[in-house]
Amino acid sequence: MNKKRKNKYVKPACLLSVALLAGPTASAVVLTEGEQHSVELYGSVRMQLESVHPGNSGPWGSYVGLRDAYTRVGLKAEYRFAETTAVFGQLEVPFDTANFRISDPYDQGGAGRDHRQRIRIAQVGVRTVAGTLIAGQQWMPYYNAVAAPVDHFSSYYSGFATYTTFRVPNTVSYYSPSIYGFTLSGSYTSAAGNRRSTSRIDDRRIQAALSYAFGDTRLAVGMDDRGDTGLGKDRIYGFSASHQAGPWYFAAKYEVFDTNNHTPGAFSKDGNKAFNVFASYNTGPYTFKAMFAKVQNYGDNIVHLGVDYQYNKDLKFFAEFYREGSTASIVEKRGGLADFNSASQGGRAFLVGFRYDF
Repeated sequence: MNKKRKNKYVKPACLLSVALLAGPTASAVVLTEGEQHSVELYGSVRMQLESVHPGNSGPWGSYVGLRDAYTRVGLKAEYRFAETTAVFGQLEVPFDTANFRISDPYDQGGAGRDHRQRIRIAQVGVRTVAGTLIAGQQWMPYYNAVAAPVDHFSSYYSGFATYTTFRVPNTVSYYSPSIYGFTLSGSYTSAAGNRRSTSRIDDRRIQAALSYAFGDTRLAVGMDDRGDTGLGKDRIYGFSASHQAGPWYFAAKYEVFDTNNHTPGAFSKDGNKAFNVFASYNTGPYTFKAMFAKVQNYGDNIVHLGVDYQYNKDLKFFAEFYREGSTASIVEKRGGLADFNSASQGGRAFLVGFRYDF
């Protein structure tokens, strides 16, 4: 989420547009615009300087270095047939500023990865009074409903305290209009889109979520059926709740695996649970954030603290502390998923960084 979005509460009525367009940027270059159409070029440069101390010194030692915090550039286009009917498209590409290459800083490529890691979003869709239909690589309905409410940090370490996947290619999704506060969403991903390695193709992926908003409170339940991973049933069930109270924002999330995997220590072991509580407070240009989570076999006990300083509408500075009990996101200097080492045991990171939107 935005992974990687501004820490401002999104009114339920605006949630869909934020999810579909991967979060609004503070500014954008309008290439062309008319009464019925618009084309915008946008981007966001995000980098951090971090001091990382792994939980054990076996795989690698402590280090200080630069790490990209999900820099991206994109193009959005929309054609409106009427006020309530439009077609749209979006292409968004990541850029790893620390390693200076077109790649997500976590999914950097390597064994088992493919060219899709060089694209964040590639989607087309149609919006009508009956709802919104989207096809392509996109933010997923389960993440938007269940995981996004607690994913509000600005650094590279944002968003790891969940079992689900953020964006998946070869996906068709549907978002209903809000009816008495209820919004239904769901998606279908082909086996090719749900591929996790070049040597194994999993079954299709199906997601469904239901949200209910009343006033400044929002509740959501969801299911992520990850397909047949070789062990049969592999599903995640989740629930989230969030509330805005003036400058305060509170959110909580609960997830549980329902699988046929009973291997001790496995990521998707049956019964594995994730529980997050998040709070933030905004005063002037400052936003203070705190999250405490327990994610079994993926970070385990997690503490994440941070402060953002919004210098102007385009530039934000941030400082954060992140600690995990077992390894989920802490890897070697400038590394990512390809550098994951099962011998590592979590660790902690101190960092300062900036985000510049254009």
